[in-house]
Amino acid sequence: MTAISLTRITAVRDGGRLLRFALRLDAAGSGTLGLLGLAAAAPLADLMGATEGALYGTGAFLVGYALALVLLAARPVIPRAGAWTVVVGNSLWVLGSIGAVVAGRDTFTTLGVAVVLAQAAAVAVFADLQWLGLRRAR
Repeated sequence: MTAISLTRITAVRDGGRLLRFALRLDAAGSGTLGLLGLAAAAPLADLMGATEGALYGTGAFLVGYALALVLLAARPVIPRAGAWTVVVGNSLWVLGSIGAVVAGRDTFTTLGVAVVLAQAAAVAVFADLQWLGLRRAR
């Protein structure tokens, strides 16, 4: 096989408009939530029943994750392995968020539970759109 045919097998070309859109949408949501966590960890901790450190750490992770998504979406050809990593990571994030609510049921406030479950639902939608984008880009 030539290098060109390997690229076609392992990368998403122009048919990946939905995938590119979903990656950018995920980056916008993750970046916004991350910046909010970094900027307002202390007041949000009290409102949500979470620790300031957890909100700050999650915020920092989300900002870095958003930057990685922006870079991935900006590539002329999106590598399938990179896109699948995002889909799987988002799926694990949803499961982890549900687990955090279950584990923290005695500490999270009602607002905290609502925020964690709402962002988990949004991430599930991102993962679904990314998966659909990958399927359509074959």
